[in-house]
Order: sequence, then structure tokens, then C-alpha cells
Amino acid sequence: MQLTEQHLEIQRTIMNFIDKEINPYVDEWEREGLTPLHKLMKKMGDLGLLGIDKPEAYGGLGLDYSYAMLMNETLGHVHCGGVKLAIDVQTSMATPALARFGSDELRREFLVPAITGEMVASIAVSETSGGSDVAAIKTTAKKDGDDYIINGSKMWITNSTQADWICLLANTSDDNKHRNKSLIIVPTNTPGFSLSEKLDKLGMRSSDTAQVFLDNVRVPQRYLIGEEGMGFTYQMMQFQEERLSTISCVPPMDRAIQQTIEYCREREAFGKPILDNQVVHFRLAELQTEVEALRALFYRAADLYVAGEDVTQLASMAKLKVGRLTREVADSCLQYWGGMGFMWDNPVSRLYRDGRLVSIGGGTDETMLSIIAKGMGTLPGK
Repeated sequence: MQLTEQHLEIQRTIMNFIDKEINPYVDEWEREGLTPLHKLMKKMGDLGLLGIDKPEAYGGLGLDYSYAMLMNETLGHVHCGGVKLAIDVQTSMATPALARFGSDELRREFLVPAITGEMVASIAVSETSGGSDVAAIKTTAKKDGDDYIINGSKMWITNSTQADWICLLANTSDDNKHRNKSLIIVPTNTPGFSLSEKLDKLGMRSSDTAQVFLDNVRVPQRYLIGEEGMGFTYQMMQFQEERLSTISCVPPMDRAIQQTIEYCREREAFGKPILDNQVVHFRLAELQTEVEALRALFYRAADLYVAGEDVTQLASMAKLKVGRLTREVADSCLQYWGGMGFMWDNPVSRLYRDGRLVSIGGGTDETMLSIIAKGMGTLPGK
């Protein structure tokens, strides 16, 4: 992925925003378990950062995906995972299908304010009965005149306590499970829409997450994204951008390794700095090499995505590797901090907690392996 001066200018804008508007408040938001998304999104929208690769006709910058990839990587400099996750939902999870397949009317009503930051968006796919098994969801949307009547529930929904609308995946027919689903915009102020208490999570503490309940929620059929019955396909496409957005985990690994080097240089045990032990500096060198190789994989996937190629295989590989490597880096570095690594406010322990989600959300490691194996033609019966 070749970076132009325009890429670098956007990167500088993002870094400046992070330094002034996010990192000074991260610890406070982590303690409160909530990032003030309407305030944050409006500031980002004013800078044009919420629609970098979205159509200019709807307020986006109309740039190719390499710019969005760079933004995702740069947002990895936020000092926690929760804030980045909230932004990801707005830009890489809830809006790609709407931007690509939504009607002009629907995009003006919901995409435009999501890009300007006037509205906060959320994506509602997972259910207790179907997390990574998207085809197994049970939420229904049945036609009634010109409306859909929606019933069901969604679990682990990020941004949900502050969202103005959700991009909902629901069953709209009794057809084959891969052809009976549709994506529908549901405003959160619609009667029958409700939430659980905010969920108490291991990590991503500054990201608000709740269960969503839909009890005879009525929305007009014009809130359908694209064609009815194409929801599963559209969501699989959205997953590619969600999975590629996990490049944001790369800078925290860089940071954890560097912070560990600095700590191990100062901390002494048995008469010498911890860093002077070959097993330590060799291990850190090995981890840094793995991080660089992973960054190159993401960049290659981005280049091919910009060229219009199907990157399902590469995106799945990158998502699998980044989740596993984040765990490996965090665990290895934490060990070298000794007792200090076990403290809640240690930056490596935060990565240890936040990073664990990467191998679960957006498709588990096992799901990624199944996709990769299918692409290789190695699944039984293939």
C-alpha cells in the first residue's frame, strides 16, 4: 500500500485529533464505562473522518479504501480498544451496506447524518442463539401493509445505548437460511425498541454494549437496505471491512513491545536489567517481526480490495492472525513486567483485556479457519 501526501495529511489530522480529543480522556471513559459518542462523532464528522471512503453525494470524501485502512491503523494509537471499537461500528460495520446498496432516500435519511456525526449508528446481527453462525438468527421482520413488524432480540450490540439507529439483520421470509435475511434500518426511538442494562465486559470498558429487544417494532419497508433476501450476502460483504478494520490492533502491539523494552531496560533482577537477558530481547525481536509481517498482510489485502478483488480469504487470514498475535504479544510482554503487569492500570494489561475480543467479535477464530479452509478446498466433502 503506497502512501501519498494526501494519505499522510489525513493521517496527521487523525493523530492530532487523537492527541487532543481522545487520549486525554481515555482513562476517564474507561472508568465510566462509556464514551460520549454524540460529542465525539460530531467532532470527527466536522473533520470529515466518518466518511473517508463513502460517496461524496452523501457527505463522504469519496476516497478509495486505502484511506479508510490508513485511518483504521492510525486509530490504533488510541490508548484503549473501546473507543476505537465504537468508531469502527460507525464507519466499518453499520454503514458499508447502506452506502453501497441503500436507496437514495434511505442514504440521505441515515447515511448523511452518520457521516456528519449528527447520528450514532450501531450494527445488530449477533443473537444468543447465533453469534458467528449468522444464518442461525431468529429475529423476524414480517410484512404488514407498507411496514415490517419486527420481533426478536440481539446480543452484545456495541454503541446500542447511544445509537440513533441500528442496521438490523432479520429473517424476512421462510426461504433458505442464506436467502431469507434482509438488512433493515431501525431507529432506536421506535416504539417496542428497548435495551438491557449495559453489559459488564472483561475489556473494551469504554465501549457501551447491551442486549436489544424488539417487540412488535414497526418500521416502513422503505427502510430495507437493497433487495429483500440479500441481507446475508450484504452482511458477509460488511464483514470484510469489519475484519480488515482490525489492523487497528497493530499499533497497540508496537506500543506494548516498545513500552516493555523501556521497562525491561530500567528494571533490574539478579544484578542486571531484564532486557539484557537474551531470552527477553530475542523474544521481543521475534514478536516485532511477527507484527511487521501482519501489517504487510493487511496492506496487501487493502491493495486488492481497492482493485475490486474478493479479499474474503486474506481478510479472514488477517483477522485470525491479528487476534492470535494480539494475545501472544500482550501475554508475553505482560510476563516481562512481572507483578506490575498484573496491575489493572498497566497499559499492557489493558491490551491483554481489550485484545481478547478480537478473536471472538466479527467472527471467531474457528469461523475464520473454516472460511480459509473452504477457500483452500480442504473442508470435508469439498
